[in-house]
Amino acid sequence: MNTAAPRRFAWPGTLVARLFLIFLVGLLLAYGLSFAALFYERYNATKTMMLGDLERDVAIAMDILDRLPAAERPAWLPRLSSGNREYLLGNGDADQPLELEAARTAARTIEAALGAARPVTVRAMANDPRHIQARVVLSDGQPVILDIHLSLMGPAPWLLIVLAVQLVLLIGCAWLAVRLAVRPLTRLAQAAEALDPNSKSPALDERGPSEVTHAVAAFNAMQERIATHVAERMQMLGAISHDLQTPITRMKLRTEFMEDSVDRDKLTNDLNEVERLVREGIDYARSAHGKVEPPVRVELTAFLESLVYDYQDTGKQVSLSGDRAGPLLTRPHALRRILGNLIDNALKFADAAEVQVLARGESALSIFVLDRGPGIPEHELANVLQPFYRLEGSRNRDTGGTGLGLAIALQLAEVLGAKLVLSNRDGGGLSAELRMSR
Repeated sequence: MNTAAPRRFAWPGTLVARLFLIFLVGLLLAYGLSFAALFYERYNATKTMMLGDLERDVAIAMDILDRLPAAERPAWLPRLSSGNREYLLGNGDADQPLELEAARTAARTIEAALGAARPVTVRAMANDPRHIQARVVLSDGQPVILDIHLSLMGPAPWLLIVLAVQLVLLIGCAWLAVRLAVRPLTRLAQAAEALDPNSKSPALDERGPSEVTHAVAAFNAMQERIATHVAERMQMLGAISHDLQTPITRMKLRTEFMEDSVDRDKLTNDLNEVERLVREGIDYARSAHGKVEPPVRVELTAFLESLVYDYQDTGKQVSLSGDRAGPLLTRPHALRRILGNLIDNALKFADAAEVQVLARGESALSIFVLDRGPGIPEHELANVLQPFYRLEGSRNRDTGGTGLGLAIALQLAEVLGAKLVLSNRDGGGLSAELRMSR
């Protein structure tokens, strides 16, 4: 037997909406209770006033009609009638018992006003229980009818307008209060999203309530610690890589004086691999400071043609295709290093690379580096962008890679404000896309 789980209330997704919803529900409940109390008090006051007027008017009207000659009574009836009350001569048409409490209250008021000397009979109309008639017999035997349409005085239009304006003002104040309360959190979230560990971001302004200033001060301190940690890490990596070059060079010189042998060749290959790793480590440390290079405007098509021709001059199979791109504001050395690493990666595993340009409107473009190599497993596409990460199998240490080429490309892409996306191509091969803004 399946029992459906009870549905929970779906809260709005943002803190602003949640707080505003709480304030709004509270305001509406409080305002509803206040309006109900006001309406009830107004109802009781109006009811008391109307019954008091009815008791006084009925007693005076019946005394006047009882003292007038029968011939003059019809002329006085309009003078005595007012509003929802009308005096008529005759027996009337009402013949139904009273159903409404308001009708019974009016009947008791009329009976109290006339007293025992003038018996009164109060009945309701057949088609309208709020329409009642009180029948009184004068001293000469002539019956008189007091015809009453029971009705409550509704609230004045200006009162509804004032209440609506007050409610709008309260809702507006609640919304403003919520926005002011949440704005510091929004600033912190935006600063966290814009945090760049490779550059020193400006500190947030530490002002506002004490809780806000404490949180902002903690965020500024954290930002400073992150920047210091990253700078020290890069400085250490660069220093270690640089210092390793000297002993590597000495060992390579010593191998030159060794007799030719298999061990000498293995040692030379190992030293070359270590040297490449050290060189890539230095480049990776330097790529974190790519923003030192000032951005300049370059003609992108000519820039890419020059890059491709340099590879073709060395006998590499590199081609250029796609849309012609106009001028682009960028850091040319960083862009050349990104594309060079991607092309080298394609040549390493496919012996050929295609550079393709795709314009995306007036504000964006993509530069693709395509190959028909073995590709990368889907679950490894994000991992290969990490420093020193190598794949087993087709992309392993035997290919001569250090695991830093794609990591340097990714880091420099972030410096340019671009995005590097790797994906496998239909039919085999890898697509490395550099998405840039113009």
